[in-house]
Amino acid sequence: MNAPLDLATTPGIAGNFGVVAGQEPVLTARNVSITYEVEPPVHAVRNVSLTLHRGEILGLAGESGCGKSTLAYGVNQLLKPPALMRSGDVIFHDQSGKDIDVVGLKGDALRAFRWDKISMVFQGAMNSLNPVITVRSQLFDVFTTHRPGMSKKEKEERSSELLRQVGVDPSRLDSFAHQLSGGMRQRVMIAMALALNPQVMIMDEPTTALDVVVQRGILRELMRLRETFGFAVIFITHDLPLLLEISDRIAVMLRGEIVELNTAANIYANPQHEYTQRLLGSFPSLTGDRGAFIRTGEAI
Repeated sequence: MNAPLDLATTPGIAGNFGVVAGQEPVLTARNVSITYEVEPPVHAVRNVSLTLHRGEILGLAGESGCGKSTLAYGVNQLLKPPALMRSGDVIFHDQSGKDIDVVGLKGDALRAFRWDKISMVFQGAMNSLNPVITVRSQLFDVFTTHRPGMSKKEKEERSSELLRQVGVDPSRLDSFAHQLSGGMRQRVMIAMALALNPQVMIMDEPTTALDVVVQRGILRELMRLRETFGFAVIFITHDLPLLLEISDRIAVMLRGEIVELNTAANIYANPQHEYTQRLLGSFPSLTGDRGAFIRTGEAI
């Protein structure tokens, strides 16, 4: 296997940690290592460094168990025992011009940071939504925690607006999670993640187990919302062809390391790492031509 990617010297990527010249960073992770303290220890993330830029969609690709979700949880301070961040820094570059040391946040400061600055759409919306309270109550809870000055009328108006933005009828505010389809649940989760206008949204396998038509609709909404509000996205999936469609850059993970980081176009046209090449070669053709797996939407 090739050596892990040297982000500071890789052609096509300027600067350390994948910083792209002329673009403003919003989140920088440096030398992050995360271990599951079991016997024997599992080194899930190994010395990972990357930078997310404002308005960018950064795809995080790799097979199951390579450390994608663990890295995302570490970036957002959501790790629970036995997972432990052994080393590394995560710096959030706020629009105000202030840099926030995410790893150093504790207690109320951490709670205020989450969802307000960085939100997350978790894998499996049915497990993420509270099954015993309505969609309205869950959205209201976000506002009560982070915007205590909002009136009930303002919360109601904002909740309805959020559902409309993601293509869900506001009447669904009275619904429980089990009364929604899989696609609706994912859209509600996206609405909750958008509630406070965060600068970064982490999406962990947001279209897993959804059929391709629903998946396409959710991705179309995501792209539209990104254009409207300008937030940056870390999009985690094992579906590399999907990332080639929607991402500005793609980071490929293998055994806890980022082995390749480049633009989606360069990853597709000129993959450098052996593992990336194997990933690209593992998908069947939709047109009959070997390697022609990009989903253009054209009739076959």
